Amino acid sequence: MRVQFLGAVRTVTGSMHRLEVNGASILLDCGLFQGRRAESRERNSHLPFDPAVIQAAILSHAHIDHSGNIPSLVRGGFAGSLYTTSATRDLCAAMLRDSAHIQEQDAAYLNKKRERRGEPPIVPLYTVTDAVNSLRCFVGLSYQRPFTVGNGVRATFYDAGHILGSAITVLDLEEGDRRLRLAYTGDLGASGQPIIRDPAIVHDVDVLIIESTYGNREHEAPEQAAARLEEIVNQVWRSGGKLIVPAFAVGRTQTLVYELHQLMLKRSIPSLPIYVDSPLAINATEVFRLHPECYDAETAAFLLDNGDPFGFGRLRYVRSVEESKELNFLRDPAIIISASGMAEAGRILHHLKNNIPDPRNTVLLVGYQAENTLGRKLQERRPEVPILGEMVPLRARVETIDGYSSHADRRGLLRWVQAARGERLRKVYVVHGEEAESQALAEGLRALGGLEVTVPQPGETVEL
Repeated sequence: MRVQFLGAVRTVTGSMHRLEVNGASILLDCGLFQGRRAESRERNSHLPFDPAVIQAAILSHAHIDHSGNIPSLVRGGFAGSLYTTSATRDLCAAMLRDSAHIQEQDAAYLNKKRERRGEPPIVPLYTVTDAVNSLRCFVGLSYQRPFTVGNGVRATFYDAGHILGSAITVLDLEEGDRRLRLAYTGDLGASGQPIIRDPAIVHDVDVLIIESTYGNREHEAPEQAAARLEEIVNQVWRSGGKLIVPAFAVGRTQTLVYELHQLMLKRSIPSLPIYVDSPLAINATEVFRLHPECYDAETAAFLLDNGDPFGFGRLRYVRSVEESKELNFLRDPAIIISASGMAEAGRILHHLKNNIPDPRNTVLLVGYQAENTLGRKLQERRPEVPILGEMVPLRARVETIDGYSSHADRRGLLRWVQAARGERLRKVYVVHGEEAESQALAEGLRALGGLEVTVPQPGETVEL
């Protein structure tokens, strides 16, 4: 038994780990690497193994940094089953097609420039057809329903509390006379989030692979986040500007819509028009409506008292490009929520380009901003930032709310491990965090005592 750490190792994107048991290879996640364009294309175009030798795959959740290279995996020869929760499968049906559409658009845009320079065209990483074909491999399952992955490998999903359908995977492994229980957190959620349940606690685990996105930081409490959102919306209204929110289409957008709905019901903020300008977010919201079994008790009660939490009077979902362009001509205060969460692609780029030169406007960042992304450059308040091939002056306010993060913070990660460790846990591998975050969480875990904690190197293989 061994595992090789291939992606999201000492970084937060491109999640991918390869488990080998009884001679079979099982892939845990197959995400896109995001960052500098040239490096991302190189890494995403060349999987570090032959896809045809992977017997099965397990997907922790639908975010593109965990799922986004599945079409390349299938196109490259993977023909096994890809196990995930039913909600994740439904989200991926929308998200992988959207990702493919972006790949095709990016290639077309770059090829216009390459043609002018007399350079040969490039092909997209994968196409919409590739994305649709990959969905044939998906097997949707429920939480806490054990299933057989392969010879000597049984798995069970538990709610990770990160986004709709996210799962902690517990793998019961048997090889010869050896038996071992391995848990892979995927991305672990923060307790107290709106809409979805808190992360489940798993028990009797021997080895743990845990994320560390916020391994050295702590979030605002949910109440503080709501108070900050209220303050920022009221400030935007007083200034006569617009609030531009880059938000992940899955999870963060629905959380913000829910929170804004509650604040308006309480009359804590003015009844501003809210535009969700992201076809993917709209499709994802439809999936949320299909899976009330994933809601927490508070959201279930809200549904009974107030109807649909994702649809109310001041909310408008924008699908067409023409409607999106019309938002450029808004003159009154408004809230525009648009993907992507790190402002790397999609319609949010046009909203930022048109609005950040105006000091009346505010950009609100509500998620993790990885190194070298446009979101990180905005967060650093650089005087000007590159958007769609131009340097655009940044005069708008930039605010950050960490309390809506769908990741557990340092305190939450340590508390979860303390609750889950039991008598058997001895080895912990820390992944999915930038260097400082991973090392900080590793030190915190060692301080708990009795644990052998490792931050693996990219590509490193360890015996279990």
